[in-house]
Amino acid sequence: MKNLINLLSLATFLAFPQTEIKAQPEKNYKNEIILNNEENNLALLKDYLNKKGFKIDSLLKDSRFKIYEKIVYSFKKAPESTIKGFAEYKEIIAYERKKEKISEFINNNLEKLLEAEKTYEIKKEVIASVIGIESDFGEIIGKYNPFNVYVSLYLKGHKQEFAKIQLEELLIFCKKNKFDVLEMKSSYAGAISYAQFLPSSLNKWFVGNELYNIDNNILSVANYLSYFKKKTGNLLRAVYSYNPSELYVQAVINLAKEAEKEFEKTNKK
Repeated sequence: MKNLINLLSLATFLAFPQTEIKAQPEKNYKNEIILNNEENNLALLKDYLNKKGFKIDSLLKDSRFKIYEKIVYSFKKAPESTIKGFAEYKEIIAYERKKEKISEFINNNLEKLLEAEKTYEIKKEVIASVIGIESDFGEIIGKYNPFNVYVSLYLKGHKQEFAKIQLEELLIFCKKNKFDVLEMKSSYAGAISYAQFLPSSLNKWFVGNELYNIDNNILSVANYLSYFKKKTGNLLRAVYSYNPSELYVQAVINLAKEAEKEFEKTNKK
């Protein structure tokens, strides 16, 4: 009887066409969670900016908007956070090349540097050194867009408070000066122009409204350093405020001393 039942079951199975059962692709729950988090973060960011009077929907739909997928990695591999020795740091920032170029930069911009030195009481060599290290004396402005940088950081959940504040400051600056925010260039950290100011620094210490005018950048660097020199009572601490890295401070001061010696030598001839 048992065998008969089994045969009848087999006959029934063969009599009807069988539906092919396809294997379902395995869901990538990790990616799904990441996307959900980014959507939530974007909603929070838009809500924050809406309350501040900035609607960014049109910017997010613009073809120039993009998310920098590797932005967090860029922060983690920054020289100041990965390099311990000054010799290695000098190599990374091309210190020797900057040492060769600084005297020429000072001579080419001497009038404005002397004006900045007199107005803000910051030596011209220190101002030139900062601009040299930050943007290779105005030759490098960055390949990122600051709006995209700060939105990407916020979406990725990295330095969110920093990103939110700087994005608001950026939109304030652009509105005040009638700039197209998506046309701007910056470093991976959202630092802008030859002085490599963050948007909050642009709003407080940038002199003038022409971002890529070297005279404005010279005065702005001096203005920034002067403020923090008075606040901290020390030039080294003022330079540290510019970039909180002992290696950076050492590089700025050493390069300025090299330029000062060269300038004195040239003037004695």
